[in-house]
Amino acid sequence: MAVATASDSLRSWRFGLLCLLVVVWRPAAAAGSYGGSPAGFKPTAWSLAHATFYGDETASETMGGACGYGNLFQNGYGTDTAALSSTLFDDGYACGQCYQIKCVQSPWCFKGVVFTTVTATNLCPPNWSQDSNAGGWCNPPRAHFDMSKPAFMKIAQWKAGIVPVMHRRVPCVRTGGIRFQFQGNGYWLLVYVMNVGGAGDVASMWVKGSRTGWISMSHNWGASYQAFATLGGQALSFKLTSYTTKETIVALNVAPSNWRVGMTYKANVNFR
Repeated sequence: MAVATASDSLRSWRFGLLCLLVVVWRPAAAAGSYGGSPAGFKPTAWSLAHATFYGDETASETMGGACGYGNLFQNGYGTDTAALSSTLFDDGYACGQCYQIKCVQSPWCFKGVVFTTVTATNLCPPNWSQDSNAGGWCNPPRAHFDMSKPAFMKIAQWKAGIVPVMHRRVPCVRTGGIRFQFQGNGYWLLVYVMNVGGAGDVASMWVKGSRTGWISMSHNWGASYQAFATLGGQALSFKLTSYTTKETIVALNVAPSNWRVGMTYKANVNFR
């Protein structure tokens, strides 16, 4: 779990944030750069939030996390990541979602930086021992991003501790197909779903063995789904539905019949 860190009060910029609702944001970086089809996920409207950071410049403390992505470097997420407050995390269904974040109304903001883009990979839990405006930044109902330090340093000076931000969901640009990392045993298949494009999230999932029909998988935690079934010795296919767009795609013959736990298998399809 991530732990929010902060050093400044939010009181001085509240009024200024409200004025930002009339700002016209520059769309050049958002238009025509995601490769999505007309039916794909589109950027949402900008909203107010705030951001802190956790860990150091190496981002080593961001590894693992509540989404279950493990080593973020090996699995393609790098350091452009953030832990979400529970209001945004949505019991793990927000894992994999992509956000543009812009530092605003703070002397600590880097001038000329339009935004940075991060992937949700972790949960920033509430801290009920501290007030929501003085340390308990991730307490509900606050919308908060606890960013990796390298990601935070793209929009503001790290000495700020906390800065007001504007944020919006954007399509996740991923190379290649969805990845499925297997855990479990011969009677229980646990699958971590990674590299999801489009809206980046998964609402529901099914698995099909070469000798079975479609078997519904239950949400375990974060970005993992499980099936209590004997699937050893069968080639496996998966069907997934996006949490945001409700679009469903089928990934056929993702894993061969000699699949093993601990391995990651790649599909040739992805959301857009």
